Amino acid sequence: MTNITQLSNKVTVITEVLPYLRSASFGIWVKVGSANEDDSNNGIAHIIEHMMFKGTATRNAKQIADEMAKIGGNMNAFTSKECTSYYATTLSEHLPITIDILSDMFNASLIDEKSLKKEKGVIIEEIDMYDDSPEDLVHEMLQQRVWKDHPLGFLISGTKKIVRKVTREQILDFMDTYYVGENIIISVAGNFNENETLKLLEEKFGIMKACCDKNVTVAGKPEYHRVLCKRNKDIEQLHCNIAFDSISYMSEKRYILSILNSILGGSINSRLFQKIRENSGLTYSIYSYGSSYRETGLFHIYAAMNPSQTATVVKKIYQIINDIKSKGVTAPELSMTKEQIKTELILGNESAKSRMNSNGKSMINRGRIVPVEELIEEIEKVTLLEITDFANNYFDLKKASISLVGNLKEMDLKVLGF
Repeated sequence: MTNITQLSNKVTVITEVLPYLRSASFGIWVKVGSANEDDSNNGIAHIIEHMMFKGTATRNAKQIADEMAKIGGNMNAFTSKECTSYYATTLSEHLPITIDILSDMFNASLIDEKSLKKEKGVIIEEIDMYDDSPEDLVHEMLQQRVWKDHPLGFLISGTKKIVRKVTREQILDFMDTYYVGENIIISVAGNFNENETLKLLEEKFGIMKACCDKNVTVAGKPEYHRVLCKRNKDIEQLHCNIAFDSISYMSEKRYILSILNSILGGSINSRLFQKIRENSGLTYSIYSYGSSYRETGLFHIYAAMNPSQTATVVKKIYQIINDIKSKGVTAPELSMTKEQIKTELILGNESAKSRMNSNGKSMINRGRIVPVEELIEEIEKVTLLEITDFANNYFDLKKASISLVGNLKEMDLKVLGF
């Protein structure tokens, strides 16, 4: 059973005691990401995530790492477009130490100039790494262009030019704006003493400022733009990402999309995988996925192939989409997919880390905990007609955006509809 409480400074705390486990997982979710940035500080949320591990008033970076290693804990973090998360999993008896380390990072990180300069170099290497990964690059290029001039299109890592210019003062100001109690969710799951943990969280995190005392400018709803993105790279395969304007994660249609995605390209028995990879042998990798945010979303289809096969692969993808739009999916496909998703939901919630993560995401995205039973019930409700209607409403091939990375010199882009 999950319980939701609030610290004295408006930090939301979700606790779920799982007495049959010997571990506990602890996560902090901050409602801030690259979508909260602007042209002058793009990448700053990601820089802060890095800097939180670089030393506090009482622990240097090595001591933070060593203390977690001594208790066998696994600590990490990530930045996304709409949130930043810090998390750790350890044995139950070491949860208080884990909380102490992470609260120290939140309350007493030094963000000193020397460490900042060094970490900027690490982040620039990370940016170069993503630029060298065509599968990542083809996705990021498309998202940048589709939401032209809107922060949702910003690179999470930022650009090298802006990262180099970000100052310590900008970082402290950004943290003072967003790293406040009302913007933070703490999720704890596993075997732990709930009352003692809540007292410790109040002691360690209740000292943070409750609210932002500044006027924060919020960008309007992003507008989808149909685009063709190209990056010529001297590599063997051509990487293609096709995207459609889609739904937000708040939409009631998200369960329909989940099933449709699985049938179309989200699993190894999907139509895209079976017909294009297995039956035709035209690609090694092909799959579909959704990118959903608070106010909007995209639906993506990714494929990597020999450049000479690109037109054939895209035509086959479009044929498969048109087939779903005109004929729908079959009852056996729908039944099998529902069982697959139900199994994934249940098996994916059987560890402390997965429960912590699920509760944190649910609260930050929906403002409440959505039980697995409710998710399964909503999945079961989806009908064949709803799937066909969704495909016809959102998979408009004339409005599809395409991103390409690879050897483009001999490609005729007209066959892609541009």
